[in-house]
Amino acid sequence: MNSKVSPATIYQQHIEKYTELLKQLQQKRSQIGWLRFAIVVFTSIAIYINIDSALWLIIAVGITGIASFLFILSRDADTKAAIANTEILLAINQEELQILAGEYYHRFDGAIYLPELHAYANDLDIFGKASIYQYINRCSAQQGQQLLASNLLAAMPKEKIQEVQQAVKELTPHISWRQQLQAFGLASPLTTQTEKRIVLWLQQPYLFKQDYWKIIVLVFPVIPFTALLLYLVDILDGGVFSLVLFACYLFAFRLSKTIHGTYGLLSGVVKQVTTIYRQLQHIEKEQWNAAYLQQIQQSVKNQQGEKPATSIHYLVQVLNRFDVRLNVFAFFFLNTFLLWDLRQLLALNRWKKENSGAIPAWFAAIAQLEVLNSLACLSFNEPDWCFARIADHHFEVEAVDLGHPLIMKDRRVNNSFGINGIGKIHLITGSNMGGKSTFLRSVGVNAVLALMGAPVCATRFTISVVRIMSSMRIADNLAENTSTFYAELKKLKGIIEAVNAGEKVFILLDEMLRGTNSLDRYTGSKALITQLIKDNAVAIIATHDVELASMQTNYREAISNYHFDVQVANEELYFDYKLKEGICTSMNASVLMKKIGIQL
Repeated sequence: MNSKVSPATIYQQHIEKYTELLKQLQQKRSQIGWLRFAIVVFTSIAIYINIDSALWLIIAVGITGIASFLFILSRDADTKAAIANTEILLAINQEELQILAGEYYHRFDGAIYLPELHAYANDLDIFGKASIYQYINRCSAQQGQQLLASNLLAAMPKEKIQEVQQAVKELTPHISWRQQLQAFGLASPLTTQTEKRIVLWLQQPYLFKQDYWKIIVLVFPVIPFTALLLYLVDILDGGVFSLVLFACYLFAFRLSKTIHGTYGLLSGVVKQVTTIYRQLQHIEKEQWNAAYLQQIQQSVKNQQGEKPATSIHYLVQVLNRFDVRLNVFAFFFLNTFLLWDLRQLLALNRWKKENSGAIPAWFAAIAQLEVLNSLACLSFNEPDWCFARIADHHFEVEAVDLGHPLIMKDRRVNNSFGINGIGKIHLITGSNMGGKSTFLRSVGVNAVLALMGAPVCATRFTISVVRIMSSMRIADNLAENTSTFYAELKKLKGIIEAVNAGEKVFILLDEMLRGTNSLDRYTGSKALITQLIKDNAVAIIATHDVELASMQTNYREAISNYHFDVQVANEELYFDYKLKEGICTSMNASVLMKKIGIQL
C-alpha cells in the first residue's frame, strides 16, 4: 500500500469502482432480458412464416432459436452471479469504512468462543461486544472463526509466529485479492455442519462398489430405449411396453432407495461446495513467496498431487445432477431409462476414492487463509502498527508508543516501557481513572496479538513466547455461591500453580485482593509479590496501595515503581494517561467524593 494514501481513501475508491461496475452489470442484465424476449418473438415469427415450408427448415429455425435462447440464458446467469459478487464487494468496502470510524459493534463478536475459565480472555476483552475478536475478524466460514478464536486463546511457537507474520505482510497490500476471497466466502458461508456431513459420507462404506455395476449402468438403458423404439414402430403393443417400463422403474427405484441415504447427506451442500471451489481456485492461482502460504497451497492437492479446483468443480457438477431427482417427472424418466441415481453414485465413488484424503485439508486451508486475511486486513487498516520481534530468551518485553488497539487513534494515549529478565515486578500506582487498568489491558492485548502473528498497536514491540495470565475483572457467581474475593483467590491460585510448575508466564494483576479489608489486602499483596520474586516470575501489578511501592527498598533489582498521576485545578481533574517512573503522590478520590456530595 502507498503510505501516502490512507486506507479510508482506498476503500472509498473501491466503493466508487464497484458502484459503477454494478450499474454497468445491471444495465447489461436488462439488455440481456430484452434480448431473450426478442429471440422468443423472432423465433416464433420465423416458425409462423415458414409453417408451410419444408419440415427441416422449421426444425432448423426452432433449434437455432432454442440454442440462441440457452446461450443468452447462460450469459444472464453469469451476469447475475457477477452482480451478486459485486454487491458483496461493495458491502465489504462500505463496512471497512464503518470499522475505521469505530462502528463495528454490529459485527459477530465471537462470544460463543469465550471459555468459562481462561487465563486472560475475559480480562482483556478478547470476545464479546467491543472486543478484539469483533474488531479483527473477517472470517465467514465457521472453521475460520473457530481457528481465529483458538489463536487468540493461546500463544504459538516462535517459528509459527514468524511464518504467520511473513504471510500477513505479503497478503496485506493485495487488497483486491483478499476481498475477493472474503466475497466468495460470504456468498454462502461454510459451516461445521456441512463439513461433518461430508466427512460422514467419506467414512461410509462404498455402495455398489462391485465392477459389474459399471457394466449394468452402461447396458441397462438398452432395454427401455429398445422397448420405446419397438413401441414407436408398432412392434410392441402398449401393454407390453408399459410392463417393460414398469419393471425398469421398479429396478431403478429399489436402487434409488439404497442410494437415498447418501443423497440425504449431500443434499443442500452444493452452494457451500461451490464456495470451497471458488475459494480454493482463488488460492491456487496466485504465486506466493511466504512459506506458510506455499504450505497451504500444497496442502490442498489430492492424492494424485492435483490442484483441487478441477476436482471440486466436478463434484459440484455431480451434486447438481443428483439434485435433478427432486423433479418427480425427471426422477421417473432419468432413472427408468438411464439409472440416473446409480450413475451419480458411481461418479461420487470415483471422486471419493481420488479425493477423500484431501477434503479435511480443504476446510483447514480455507480457515487458515481467512484468519490470515483477517490479520492482513488489520495490518492494512492500521499502517502505523508494527509486527513484534519475538525474543529468544525468557523474559523480555519492550514496547515503544504502545496503545490500546480498540481506542480510536485520535483519543489514544501511547506509552513506552520494558522488562528484561526474570524475577521482575513492575508496580504501578496511581489515582482512580488515571489509566492503570487501560495500560495493563494495552500490554495484555498487544501481547496476545503479537503471539498469534498479528500486528500490534505500537511503533516497536518485542516479546518472548510466554503464557499470559491475568487477574483484573473479577465477578461473583451466585450459582456457585462464590464471592468476589473467593473468585479472585481462585484466579490467583491458578497463577501461583503455573509459577510453581516452572511455566513461562507473564502476569498482569489489577488491584489484588480487593474483596477484603485494607490490612489483609496489604499483607496478602506484599506476600504474593515476595513469592513471585522468589519464584522468578514476571508481572505488572497495578495498585492503589501506595505502601506496596516501598518494597522497592528491599528489592531494588526486582521491583520497579511507575505511576499514573492526575492534576487538580479548581477541584477539576486533568489526566494525561502517561506512564511515569516513581511512586504516585497525587490522588483524586477525595475530589471525586466531594463532587458527588460527600462532605469531607
